[in-house]
Amino acid sequence: MGRGQLILIEGLDRSGKSTQSSILLNKLPDGKLIKFPDRSTKVGSIINEYLTNSDLKLSDQTAHLLFSANRWELADSIINDLNNGHFIVMDRYIYSGIAYSLAKLSISNDSGPEMASIDWLYSPDKGLPKPDLTIFLTLSLEELSNRKGWGEERYEKENFQKAVKNCFLKVLNADDDDSVQIIDVNNLNIEQVTAKIWEAIEQRNFNKQTENSIQTFA
Repeated sequence: MGRGQLILIEGLDRSGKSTQSSILLNKLPDGKLIKFPDRSTKVGSIINEYLTNSDLKLSDQTAHLLFSANRWELADSIINDLNNGHFIVMDRYIYSGIAYSLAKLSISNDSGPEMASIDWLYSPDKGLPKPDLTIFLTLSLEELSNRKGWGEERYEKENFQKAVKNCFLKVLNADDDDSVQIIDVNNLNIEQVTAKIWEAIEQRNFNKQTENSIQTFA
């Protein structure tokens, strides 16, 4: 018996990744959806307060490690679900953690040398299950800032999101990693984006169980 596949959708805030993750969930067999950060866990409750309460101050290093700890809280259940045949759709994962932490250098010069090091930022996530497919939804900052709900959370500022986008493209190297696919969603409606995502999945059989072993970040 094969296992389910792990599909990650990444993107900037309000890029449509949560909408597309929910749509994709209903198109896959035995699907489960995980949104990071998972604010229902003990670590996630701290992250939720940090994201929604500007009075809560944490060092950038602390915040980065909290997001990683939140992913580790779910690591065993992700692996078990995949081995039991479930397909898992993830809304955000380690790439968001690295990109957002790197981007903080654009608004703060006192973060410390760790926050400029991709190796340091990546190291706490080594050993986590790696997605079989990572899709990054990219779009212009002008279109992003016009979307409903923009600006409600700590990091939803245009200059910061511009830095985040550049950092995402730095850590998501589609040329060297064939599990990464970048999809431009500028001027596309929900149905058109869904069609592009499904085409990417169906072409390479990510909607079918696989005999391949679960990979981890090394």
